[in-house]
Formats: sequence, structure tokens, C-alpha cells
Amino acid sequence: MIDESTALLLIDLQIGFDNHAHWGGNRNNLNCEQVCFKLLQQWRKYHLPIFHIQHNSTDPNSPLRSNQIGNDFKPLTAPINDEIIIGKTVNSAFIGTNLEHELKVRDINKLVIAGLTTNHCISTTTRMAGNLGFKVYVVADGTATFDRVGFDGKRYEAELVHAISLANLHGEFATVLMSDEILK
Repeated sequence: MIDESTALLLIDLQIGFDNHAHWGGNRNNLNCEQVCFKLLQQWRKYHLPIFHIQHNSTDPNSPLRSNQIGNDFKPLTAPINDEIIIGKTVNSAFIGTNLEHELKVRDINKLVIAGLTTNHCISTTTRMAGNLGFKVYVVADGTATFDRVGFDGKRYEAELVHAISLANLHGEFATVLMSDEILK
């Protein structure tokens, strides 16, 4: 399943997401970054392609604004050496970036996607990748999200938002797997 045509996309693993209250509170899967680190170690060990996606928010109230500490990558999963960084300003890592070009010139046709948040940038990037013809694997235990408030004011717990987001992707845009299925 995993070979030199498989890239790891680590999405928005940035310090600004440590401000749980800003994003809705009650974050699920507090082990997400540790799982992403294990994936990153495996890709580094076998010299497979790695792309770090960085959200550069244009919202003046966002912890992910450029030139703010929250925009920085989390140290555990931060890029090293020549690992590619793709900056984005919207939920999709493909819109307004050169990600698709960078993948195609490297003959990458499979993506393993992990990071933050399941229902926003993970979902949007996965949907576009699937529509662009990439074979996509989303790492269920390598993604996480926060509570959300619906249009009707009802609060939805992060674990439910996470599960439904993954269910919406699985079998349509991607195959959703646990990290141990990818790492073996």
C-alpha cells in the first residue's frame, strides 16, 4: 500500500490549535499529534515524500495568523531538512497553492492524510484530493476536532463530529484507516 508514490500530508499541526476554547473546546483524540509523529518517523525512516501543510489565516482574530506564535508548527511534528511546506489560507490544501503540481511532478498518486481538524481542513483537502484522482487514506486516530455549535444552537460533541466527518469521507473520497493499519 505504501511506497515511494505515497506522500504523507500533515495538515495544520500548529501551536494555535492548542487554544482549545477558541476552536469550540472539548477536543477529541488528544493523542493525534503522537500518532502523526509515528507516521512522520516512518516516512522519514524510508525517505518517503512528506508535505507539511500550514494554515496562514487571514482572520485577524485567528491564532493561526502569520507572524503569530500560533502559526508555528508544533515542535513534535515540525518540518526538518528539505521537507516541503505548503502554506494555505483556506481549508483546502489545494486551493491557491502549488500542492497538486508538487505531487504530480514527483509521480505521487497516493496520499496519507492526518492532522487538524477532521471536519474542516482534513475533510476539505481529502474531498479535493479524491476528486483530483489521488488514492487517499485518512488516518482516523491521526485526526482530531472540537465541539461544534449547529445552526440551531445545538452543541455537538467533538467525538461525534469526528466520527461523522470520517464516515462522510470513507468509501466516497478516501479509505479511512487506523494508524496501525498504515504502519504495518
